[in-house]
Amino acid sequence: MNDYLTQLVALQAIDLEIDQIDNAIKSEQSALDERISALARREAVIAELQEQITSQQKENRSLEGEMADQMDRVRERQSKMMQIQTGREQAALLKEIEEAKKYARENEEKIITTMESVEKLTAQITEEKNLLKGEKLLVVEETEKVRSTIEGINKGKKEKEKIRAQHAGQIKGSVLRKYDTLRQRRNGLAVIHVVDGVCQGCFMAIPPQKFNLLLRGNQMFECPTCQRLMYYYPPADEK
Repeated sequence: MNDYLTQLVALQAIDLEIDQIDNAIKSEQSALDERISALARREAVIAELQEQITSQQKENRSLEGEMADQMDRVRERQSKMMQIQTGREQAALLKEIEEAKKYARENEEKIITTMESVEKLTAQITEEKNLLKGEKLLVVEETEKVRSTIEGINKGKKEKEKIRAQHAGQIKGSVLRKYDTLRQRRNGLAVIHVVDGVCQGCFMAIPPQKFNLLLRGNQMFECPTCQRLMYYYPPADEK
């Protein structure tokens, strides 16, 4: 195999290990971020419940004020009944009194319903706050655990990066730049094996003539389809 390709294959193996380390770090951090997001969502739920309570309490105060006005109206009409002489006027006042009492009863029923709703919402808030308190404690513990885990992972990463730097230093600058560019564009795989004339990166067949040249192992070729650098490594039974 071409010397540059041998070096690049070795370098890519190291880079893939570093990629796995980075993914492990992201996974740890992502799990912690999700826990923190869950805290924010629960806090938002509590805030929404509190807004509902505030709104319903405001509505109750309004209903209580209206009910008090209606009861004042009832008392005022009842006092006026003593001064009325005709039956028609008495009937009109009685109708007003009954309507005011009915309106007051309806308001009272609404107030009771709203108070029951506020009690349920208050109980729900208490439950949510208790859960939030427990989750916050878990997040504190998880944060420390993740920090420690990532710190350990990073130690391993630094060792790999040292080895990577040593390998990269042995590769011609232009070749290394090409390799790095391909890794960025091709999901971390810049150098790819060819099996039976098929690129294992894009799984497209390469021209027979190019494959025959690749078999000689003294030149570096790009896949015509995905532009990855290709290499051929014969199976064990062909060695």
